[in-house]
This record gives sequence, structure tokens and C-alpha cells, in this order.
Amino acid sequence: MPSNAGTTRLVIVESPAKAKTISGYLGPGYVVEASFGHVRDLPRNAADVPAKYKGEPWARLGVDVDNGFHALYVVSPDRKQQISKLVKLAKEVDEIFLATDEDREGEAIAWHLVETLKPKVPVKRMVFHEITKPAIQAAVANPREIDRDLVDAQEARRILDRLYGYEVSPVLWKKVMPKLSAGRVQSVATRIVVERERQRMAFRTAEYWDILATLAVAKPGEGPRTFNATLVALNGDRIATGKDFEPTTGRVRAGAGVVHLDEGGARGLAARLADRPFTVTRVEEKPYRRRPYAPFITSTLQQEAARKMRFSSQQTMRTAQRLYENGYITYMRTDSVNLSETAIAAARRQIVELYGERSVPPEPRRYTGKVKNAQEAHEAIRPAGDNFRTPGEVAKELSAEEFKLYELIWRRTIASQMTDAVGSSVSVRIRAVSSAQEEADFGATGKTITDPGFLRAYVESSDDENAEAEDAERRLPTLVKDQPLTADELAAQGHHTQPPSRYTEASLVKALEELGIGRPSTYASIMQTIQDRGYVVKRGQAMIPSFLAFAVIGLMERHYPRLIDYDFTASMENELDEIAGGDHAAVDFLTSFYFGSTNGTGDQAIAHAGGLKKLVTENLSEIDARSVNSIPLFTDDEGREVVVRVGRYGPYLQRELPGGEQATPSGEGEEGGSQGDRAPIPEGLAPDELTPEKVHELFLGGGGERKLGDDPSTGEPIVLKSGRFGPYVASGERKSSLLRSQTPDSLTLEQALQLLRLPRLIGVAPDGAEVVANNGRYGPYVKRGDEFRSLDSEDKMFTVTLDEALALLAAPKTRQRRAAAPPLREMGNDPLTEKPLVIKDGRFGPYVTDGEFNASLRRGQTPEELTLEQASEMLAEKRAKGPAPKKKAAKKAAPAKKTTAKKTTAAAKKTTAAKATAAKKTPAKKAAPKKATSTPKE
Repeated sequence: MPSNAGTTRLVIVESPAKAKTISGYLGPGYVVEASFGHVRDLPRNAADVPAKYKGEPWARLGVDVDNGFHALYVVSPDRKQQISKLVKLAKEVDEIFLATDEDREGEAIAWHLVETLKPKVPVKRMVFHEITKPAIQAAVANPREIDRDLVDAQEARRILDRLYGYEVSPVLWKKVMPKLSAGRVQSVATRIVVERERQRMAFRTAEYWDILATLAVAKPGEGPRTFNATLVALNGDRIATGKDFEPTTGRVRAGAGVVHLDEGGARGLAARLADRPFTVTRVEEKPYRRRPYAPFITSTLQQEAARKMRFSSQQTMRTAQRLYENGYITYMRTDSVNLSETAIAAARRQIVELYGERSVPPEPRRYTGKVKNAQEAHEAIRPAGDNFRTPGEVAKELSAEEFKLYELIWRRTIASQMTDAVGSSVSVRIRAVSSAQEEADFGATGKTITDPGFLRAYVESSDDENAEAEDAERRLPTLVKDQPLTADELAAQGHHTQPPSRYTEASLVKALEELGIGRPSTYASIMQTIQDRGYVVKRGQAMIPSFLAFAVIGLMERHYPRLIDYDFTASMENELDEIAGGDHAAVDFLTSFYFGSTNGTGDQAIAHAGGLKKLVTENLSEIDARSVNSIPLFTDDEGREVVVRVGRYGPYLQRELPGGEQATPSGEGEEGGSQGDRAPIPEGLAPDELTPEKVHELFLGGGGERKLGDDPSTGEPIVLKSGRFGPYVASGERKSSLLRSQTPDSLTLEQALQLLRLPRLIGVAPDGAEVVANNGRYGPYVKRGDEFRSLDSEDKMFTVTLDEALALLAAPKTRQRRAAAPPLREMGNDPLTEKPLVIKDGRFGPYVTDGEFNASLRRGQTPEELTLEQASEMLAEKRAKGPAPKKKAAKKAAPAKKTTAKKTTAAAKKTTAAKATAAKKTPAKKAAPKKATSTPKE
């Protein structure tokens, strides 16, 4: 697309990939460059604060709360080089187009670019929702001004999150554990996961039985000869099913009015129904119709990608970002289900080509979103362009991950404009009278699809893996009232009630969306943050809260309940939306939240409580750290309360000794103070798995104190204990850790005696030196003086002879250099330095490196999921800190010259005497208090 003659335009986008794609659509006279996302932000730590602001009382926040919440923005260290490049380019062009994303975040980046570059030429804002040639040309031809309302909303959100994180996080440091963080949305998301785990912990299973009958028609017509029916009522009373039981007691709900069959009752009834006649008592047939699903929005795309392809939220968004930037799909952060008229037309044309005229409804389908405050001006996620490319047409251009996601989006879009799935459903009731004159009613349902409609293109998955697919049919024979049937088989079957399922990333995103918490641009980062902070771990797809999360949420619930209240958090989102729409002032909103004034609209619960600042400082001393870090489990058979304590080295079990626990002063998160016995909690054990049986096992055989017997040589008891570094045996003053091949529950007295005799004296060498065998950090070994040699097995420590040990020690040391392991992943060139980046496996886990700087992957990050942009940012942070200082070798003192020995000695005595005199005259200085170095996380 040619520009005006002689006019040069600079187009600034967010990523290099987008820049490369867009530059191909613009003609000569256009320079397309990337900003690499945000160019400036609030200071990350004290080092980022400019010198002239360091003395300001608000500098730690980066927000001047007493001056209209003015934000202090600084250019990120890893963006300075790129900013210099953009400043230079801005001076060489006649016009600047800011082509950042079309959401609030993109609008804010555009504003920050203007504030940072301070261009002297006209600046225009261009927006588009897909990266195709027509869309880019239209965006250039129809620019607009920067929307300050959107910028204000994004800035208010950023400041709000900073205030929340920097004011609440220090409370967690003092009362739970250092370096923890709280966040406006992350804390609520964590609470949702913790509440589900509490329900699972309180759950008590119940057993119930029914009967499955295989029934047959005498003269089969259409459909199968036999079908299955389930016992649903006995003598007019409904048979109990899972929903009829209290989840916390396992008992039938009061007033349920159901028959609770146990195994004996079900088997007895089945026997009494054997060879009895069965008769159809009711047949109800209804038309079946299912409308297509709406096109994808951000949350539903994440949910379906998780269900169908096991993608994490981050993985889905990263893959969608690549598809968007390379022109395959429309913008992937949206909460609108709308499709443009062009897209609807493209979908309908393609449906006719692929499925025929009958698959297209007479009128185009238009959808209304259920998301609160959805930005309906945007589009849903769909294939890009005016003519959709089929998955087959793009297969060779995409990676396997990209292809799967593109096909998912394409199918969902096409299906959204197809006809309904239609058919019929039938419900049948059958009765039999037992030999004891009991009336037993059985039920069966069937479904037949006569026209699959949209189901030919797309079938949505369910969070319940056992749920029946929507395109599945259940065919029944043609049945009529009073038709006789015979029972081929009557089988009693037992069932157990199940606790509520744990959240997956997909279902947690869905829960947040339904509550009106978070926005499309934040869902993936929320999922990642709660895992990075150690509040949630993933086991397969399930999200399991840590005991640390229990302590943090417990503190928040008791002392700051409003800050993690679902309605309150959603109301803040609504107020941010009002700011974006120009209906609310950002300063009023922030003032109300932080100081407690009532100038703003919306929820004023925090305001009436005095604001966030007063809330987190006024009653801090009343928070009992020991209580916060104690999670009650149950009282055991001996009347002892069993709790989980969250300590500095991890969670552990504790129970009162018989007779009660002696009261001790409570500390600020200290582990001490209890006289009860303890047992460690194995890593990976979920909270709901701490059943009384498991707790008993942990105390007795899994790490708690257990007497193994007495030492025959000393008479002292030998006890198995658990310590900070794992299980060990102790007897008197002797202690020894268990070997790697040993487990606490299988350790015998004989093995414990062997361990306590380490180090084992093997004998004396000919030179008089003792030769011993022992176990060390790197495994078993033999030693004579300063000479060590490794043993090839732990058993050898107890069996190696003196001759074998001496032969081993006489042999030269062999240090085999292992070949360097291949990298876990090659990532490509760093966008900032052009150096190749690879992920390697190190001693402390995987890390990314450019050959000069290394950065360990954060908790929750995997080598497969780390993006090039994330890796570049991590290394940029390392670069900004500079290389680690090398330890200087201690200098050896130069030998004193003989000729000056006496003079040196005399001088030393004189100096020492002078120092002593000065010390008496000069009072000792008090040590300066250490400054806190931790920085809160938002």
C-alpha cells in the first residue's frame, strides 16, 4: 500500500512477529518496528526508583497517593535499547502510527509510547482485529486518536493492583512466611480453589445400590431387541441416588423421602424379581433440538483447548498469539461472541461448499454474550480474512500445536452458523411386581438424532469425562404402553457418592468469568501466577491448593474478608469498566478504595471500613501468627487435636500429647511453642488425602517418632524420627540418616543398628592410618586420612573388607567426564540480542541461557511452555543486574623479613596498645538496623 509521495511513516506494533507480518502488507514509505510490549511501568523495586524520588514517602509504592494517585513510570531496563531505536526512528519520519492491540492494555501501551518518545510529528492510533492485508489497509486509512478513557481504566487497574499487592503482601510476610504475595484477582482465584478442597476434605462418602435390568421385547420390530433399564422406584418411593446424600455426613438428606438400598437389599430384591413379568407402563416421546454453540471468546477457547487437547491456559494463549500475529485468526483476547457480517457470509459460503445447502439456516445466527460488560464492538475469535481457509489448506504452514488450535477455532466458527441438531428423545417406565408383592419401577431413556446439523462440524466437550457426548445416540426398541417384556438379567450394582471435582484451569477460568472477576487479558496470567506463588500445584489437569494457600486464605478470611469477597472483587471490575466508558473518574475510585472517602459510586464497604491503608495497618497486632498457620484436621480417638502447621521449612502434622498441650507464647510465624509430637507431610500429598488413616500412618510409620527396639550393647532405645532433612534413627547421642534405598515404614531394628555404627571402622592400614566406610553427600565411600574412594553400592559400607578398601584406595582416581547433555529445547534467537537461546537441565532444574547469562525457570514454568518473549525478558533482567561478583581468593600474607622481625614486633605491640587506649575512650557504636530488601508482588 503506497504512502503519500515523499511521506515516511513509522508503524509501531508490540511484537517482532506482528511487525514482520504487517510490514509485508504495507508498501514503500512504511517502517514497521516493535515495542516488545510495555515500554515502561511502575518501579519493580527500590533500585528502579530515580534518585530524585528516593526520599519521597510514596516511593516504595511508585504511586503518589496524596497527589491524585500520580504514577511514577520508569522505562524497563530491558527496553531502553529498543526505546533508543524508536526515538531515533521517530525523528526520521513524517508520521507515526501506533498499532498496538485494540484492548485497554494496547491502548495504554500506545499512550506510554507517546509519553516516552515525545515525538514532534503527528501521531495516530490504528486498530484492527485481524492481521490481513485488507484489515491493515483499512486501519491505516481510518486512524483515530488515543482513547484516554481506556488508558485511564488500564492505569487505574495497574495502580489498584499495586496498592493491593504492596499493602497486603507485607502482612503475609509478617504473619505467614516471607516473600509471599497477595493480589486482587489471584487471591480470589486461590480462595475458590481452597474452598473446593475444603469441601473435599469435609466430604464423607456414602454407598447406595440399585438394579440394572437387561430387558427384551418378545417380537422385535424397529431398533434393538434388548435394552437396559435402571430401578428408579420401589412401592412408589424413589430409589436414592447420589444427590440424596449429605456430602459432609454421608447420610440421606432429611425429608428426602427415598428408599436407601444397601447391597443385601438390592440383591434380595433382584432375586425376588427374577422370572417375574415386566410391563411398559408409560412411553413419552419428545422432539429433540440443540442449537449450535456461540463462537469462541477467550475463556471458552481456553476451556475447550484444555478439555480436548489438554492445553494449559498459557499454552492456549501463546499458540493463539502466534496464529493471530501470522494472520490466521482474529484477536484472541475478547469477551464478545459477535461475528462481523463479512465473517458470517464467509462461514455460510463455506458451509454450503462443505456440507450442502440444507446445513445453512435461512437467516444468519447472531449471538448475545453472557459475560458482564462484554465489549460487544469487538469480534469473537474466528479464522481471519473474508474467506476462511480450511484446516487442510493451512496444515503445512503450521506447527502441530498451532494446527490443532486453528482447527478447533475453525470448526467452532463454522458450526455456529449451521442448522440445529434435531431428533427425538423418549422416556420409558416399566413395572414388575416381585414375589413379595413389591412394585418395582424401572426407567430407560433413548435419543435418536435424525439430522445432526452443526454436530457434523463440532461437538463441545464436557468437564465431566464420563459425560455422554452430545452427538451420541441411545436407541431403544419401539415400545408401547402395556407391552410385555422379559428380563434377561437383573444385576445389583453399587455406587459411591463422589466429592466435588477439583478445578482445572478451564473450569477455574469459567468460575471466574461467571463471577465477573478478571478479564480476557488476565485469565492465563492468573492461572500462572497462583502456580508460580506456590499456592496451587497441578496434578494432571487438577488444581490442588497447597497448605500455604490454606494459611494465606485463612488469614484473609478472618481479617480482610472484603478483600477476597467475590461480589466486591466483581464490583471493582465493574467500576473499571465504568472508567473505560467515561462514566467514572479514576481518582475518585482509587481514593475511595485506598483512603475510604465516599466520593465514588459502587461498593463502599472498604470505604466505610476506612479504606485499604487503614484496614491493613490498624489491627495488625491482633493477628495471631500461630493460629493463622494452623489448619485443623480432626480430633483423633484419644481426644488429641490434629492440625497441619505451615512452618518455614514446609507443612507438618502436629497433635496434642495426652493431657493437653502446654501453652507457650505465640511467635510471628515460628514453628516452636508446641509440646505435641510431629510428623512431616510428604511432598505431593494433597490436603484431602490427609484422612485419619493416612495421618495415623504418617505418625507411626511414615516419619513420626517410632521406637524400633533397644540397642543390645547399650540398652538405650533406638527411635525412628523425622527431621528437617528427612527421616533418621537416634539412640542416645548417636544419630544417622536413612539411606536412599531405605524407607521409614520398612526399616528394621537390624538396619537401624547398622546405621548407628556408621562410620564403620574397617581396619588399620599398614601405615597405621584408620580405614573407615561411611555414607556422604555423594553416596557411600571408604576413607584413609585425606584419601576418599566411592563405593558402588550402599550395602558395601557394611561388607567391604580391609583388603578391598586398601585396593580401592591404592587405585588412581578416575574422573570420567560425562558428555554434555543435549539442550532440552532450542528456542531461536533472542529478539533483543539476536543470540541463540536454549533451555538446559541444570543441577537446580531447567534454565534458559544465551551462553553468557543464565536464568532459572520459575516455579510452574516448563521448558515446553516457556515462550521466546518470556525467556528474553528473564535474561534481560539478569543482564540488568550485571554478572555475579566473583569471590576473591584470600591473599597470603607475605613472609616477614628476618632483618625486620624485631622492629615489626615492636611496632605491632605499640599499635595494639594505642588501639586499646582508643577503645576505652570511644564508646562502641550500635549496629545499624538492617533494611528490608523484599519487594511485594502484585
